Amino acid sequence: MTRVLITGFAPFDGETVNPSWQAASLVAAEPPAGLTATAVELPCVFGRSVDALRDAVRETNADLVLCLGQAGGRPAVTVERVGINVDDARIPDNTGRQPVDEPVVPGGPAAYFSTLPVKACVAALRAAGVPAAVSNTAGTFVCNHVAYGLGHLIATEFPHARGGFVHVPWAPEQVVDGTAPALEPATVAHGLRALLIAAARTPPGHDLKVTEGATH
Repeated sequence: MTRVLITGFAPFDGETVNPSWQAASLVAAEPPAGLTATAVELPCVFGRSVDALRDAVRETNADLVLCLGQAGGRPAVTVERVGINVDDARIPDNTGRQPVDEPVVPGGPAAYFSTLPVKACVAALRAAGVPAAVSNTAGTFVCNHVAYGLGHLIATEFPHARGGFVHVPWAPEQVVDGTAPALEPATVAHGLRALLIAAARTPPGHDLKVTEGATH
């Protein structure tokens, strides 16, 4: 059985829900066949979020780590290719901290690429009927902080694990005027189950050789 750790965030910026945690909870409640899944809610806080992630990876001894975050305004589930070593917060985190141009890990590499097969993951989401794309930026808020932090943890403490970050759109209940894109957390969870199966079945270091690039 492949051991999966799936994380989502607590609500932030005045929201009462976070669809990343809603989707993570649903996947853990009904994981795909052949996988066991544990869901952990991370605080939307610089520093503490990666500390909680480290503890969760250690406690679960996870083979696959899938960290989720909210990307309000995006119309699709987006699989992040890379996390970068900078915190540059447009808004404060849930403790009021707002770092500007600070490294996630002082002295760490400029970036960490996801060790999940990002293109195979996108293909699996689409095959499950869920809109999906590769993303080349996880932002510079706590989501990127965790995306980079996960890469650093895998590189330095948990080399047996593979992992990456995925952004999910707003839930419909967050879009009161109906003018922004949204996806039901249950729909997101359905796609994430397919993603996890694809990730578990794809050998480390392999991915689909298809274009998912961008011109800008």
